[in-house]
Amino acid sequence: MIEALHFAFVQHALIAGVLVSLAAGIIGSLIVVNRMVFLAGGIAHASYGGIGMAVFFGLPIFLGASVFAMLAALLVATLTLHKRHHLDTFIGLIWAVGMAIGVVFTDLTPGYNVDLMSYLFGSILAVSTSDLYFMGALLALIVLVVVFWYRPILAVSYDNEYAKLRGIPVRFFYTLILVLSALTVVIAIKVVGLILVIAMLTIPVYIAEKLSSSLWQMMLYSGAFATLFTLIGLWFSYTYNLTSGASIILVSATGLGLFLIARRGR
Repeated sequence: MIEALHFAFVQHALIAGVLVSLAAGIIGSLIVVNRMVFLAGGIAHASYGGIGMAVFFGLPIFLGASVFAMLAALLVATLTLHKRHHLDTFIGLIWAVGMAIGVVFTDLTPGYNVDLMSYLFGSILAVSTSDLYFMGALLALIVLVVVFWYRPILAVSYDNEYAKLRGIPVRFFYTLILVLSALTVVIAIKVVGLILVIAMLTIPVYIAEKLSSSLWQMMLYSGAFATLFTLIGLWFSYTYNLTSGASIILVSATGLGLFLIARRGR
């Protein structure tokens, strides 16, 4: 794969893989400790509505998916903060409606022949320079938010009641985590696709959680594991001419299996 590094699209793919992996490690940790995995899955699939609308109106795909995903996150936050017993219903509804909107708008687009499989399973080799700027800016935003508000985010993530007693605005941070999750899902779609994005957000975090004693350690370890799995997956994808998103997830699953075997052996 060394000779392939001379190609710009391969360089872009590697940079994108690292940026998205680090973002996924941080946000994935928050998703897991806040028990938002199903919520993130619903937002991921709902963002397909933004993809369809962007295609129909001739807008950048990232822009359409990001706006739609953020709106879905705000709606989810509003509906679920105080009505957790209806969570499954709300998420299933948003999931299905978002996907349906995307399909309908894509059908209505005249002469649209682009392979939609790239959005379902990722197209990391098609990452552009502008995509990299977007990914880099989002990663910087995530790091700044987590560093600046680490203590209140920690309190909200592990004990809502304690956070309320301390005067922490739980609604604000709950919504903030969901919005950042939505944006991370959007950029991860470029790497592994919306069908596989939840695996990227959770597999490295599961390993990191078993090795960590604090939330910040979990974020660091999961970011490192996600980066490692992504780079190995890209190597397999290039070497054996496989779909990049599926390769990354299979490498991640293999890494998880080896970790569990080693942990049981100890």
